[in-house]
Amino acid sequence: MDINTLNYNSWADNYTDYLFSFAYYKVGKKEEAEDLVQETFLSAYKGRENYNGTASEKTWLTAILKNKIIDYYRKPKIVDSFSTYLDQTEESFENFFFDQNNHGRWNEKVVDNYFSNAADGYIMGKEFQKFLSLCLEKMPAKLKSVFVSKYIEDEKTENICKEHNITSSNYWVIVFRSKTILRTCLEKKGVM
Repeated sequence: MDINTLNYNSWADNYTDYLFSFAYYKVGKKEEAEDLVQETFLSAYKGRENYNGTASEKTWLTAILKNKIIDYYRKPKIVDSFSTYLDQTEESFENFFFDQNNHGRWNEKVVDNYFSNAADGYIMGKEFQKFLSLCLEKMPAKLKSVFVSKYIEDEKTENICKEHNITSSNYWVIVFRSKTILRTCLEKKGVM
């Protein structure tokens, strides 16, 4: 397919909201998301000869944006901030979840309140989705992007680690902490 089928003059009108929303969920910062969308449009325009028409414009632009987000998370300052955040919060998480007086076993409060098997039906409700969005907005961007990749976009662990340039052990720590923060937020909202 030739590049004349691309309607790049209408990209901003047709796709900005969708691409911004996608980027914002991934990076959690308005300014960063806006920059990523602008970079996406610029890269797509520069590489318009590579468009072969096998995907829609929207799909093609989203693929470019995903690569921009991967590049964003590979920047050294972002990788360093993941490690710093994990190091800074390690002790507070251990003290909250594990009983230090009981040889590192789970704190009874955690066992009683944080492990539930009856959530499937409730999770699909609109009310829950509203509170989930509010809690995700408050989650630190470092955790939110991994959480969204894992549980909302259903990406594979290997891909998430590669995209965010993190080890698998860091990945599991981030997943655990993000789920815990989310659960705490939902409980404060009276949802759980």
